[in-house]
Amino acid sequence: MATTADTGPTGGAHPGYPLSRERLLEMYRYMLLARRLDERMLTLQRQGLAAFVIAGVGQEAAQVGAAMALRPGVDFVAPYYRDLAVNLVFGMSAREAMLNALGKRDDPNSHGRQMPAHWGNRARRIVTQSSVVATQLLHAAGIALGARLRGEELVVFASCGEGSTSRGDFHEALNFASIHRLPVLFFVENNGYAISERAEKEMAVEHVADRGRAYRMPSAVVDGMDAVAVYQTVKAAADQARRGGGPHLIEAKCYRLWPHSSDDDDTRYRPRAELEEWAKKDPLLVMRTRLVEDGMASEEALAALEAGVNEEVLDAAQWALQQPDPAPEDALGFVFKEGE
Repeated sequence: MATTADTGPTGGAHPGYPLSRERLLEMYRYMLLARRLDERMLTLQRQGLAAFVIAGVGQEAAQVGAAMALRPGVDFVAPYYRDLAVNLVFGMSAREAMLNALGKRDDPNSHGRQMPAHWGNRARRIVTQSSVVATQLLHAAGIALGARLRGEELVVFASCGEGSTSRGDFHEALNFASIHRLPVLFFVENNGYAISERAEKEMAVEHVADRGRAYRMPSAVVDGMDAVAVYQTVKAAADQARRGGGPHLIEAKCYRLWPHSSDDDDTRYRPRAELEEWAKKDPLLVMRTRLVEDGMASEEALAALEAGVNEEVLDAAQWALQQPDPAPEDALGFVFKEGE
């Protein structure tokens, strides 16, 4: 998909790119921040300080590229559990992410009431999700219908893994959104595995995007390891949806570089050679190399940026560890009907 250049807040687009140099560096920083947070969270889990980690390592380019093509504060996002980077672009801080990972009382997503990676923030228009995958796609269609009835010009971004597309919720959401031509972007982060099952065991078609034609829905396949390519694809679809062009189905081909979760042993179902080959396409490596080779940043500038991110993540973890846990007596609040 083609798109017009996004000048961003600091001037014109960089030659050959749809974004300014400053926005490209911001894109890399969000990707790096998500990666370093995931790494620190896993360390905390292995130390017995965090209960569970389900990371987006390898999918940062897909998430940041897509989120930066949206309008935080205007558009809604209905993310799935790996979408830490989407939340960062929409305003979540490193400290807040750590509060979530540690299940602390002041976690803005659920105040420690849900397991980690159940994102939700009303003020930021991040829709609370369920542990049942793909339900957020139906919610996205409903939000888009409400926006249409109120005359609001916005899009709803709903993401999931390719395994979620085997559920009926996925097809119901696409069908409803297509019938009513709702401004929903269905964004599938195809990382090749539904937990331990390969994509070819999940679906008979080659691409998730192939399913769009059953709903007369524009669809696209994009390299999910390339943040700029994802940005261009999502930006064009979002612009069209805002103009009344209806929903879109976008499939970002990426790869999960870590096990499914901190409880998973991926050596039991995927070959090491496959993982090593995909690791050469690590989206952070791809983005960093591009910034240097195309003259957008020096090695020294990137080293300083990376040091700042490392410091921010370390501070967030140390700070969050000192924050209060939820009060035990509050465990049943908002579960049963409260007394009069």
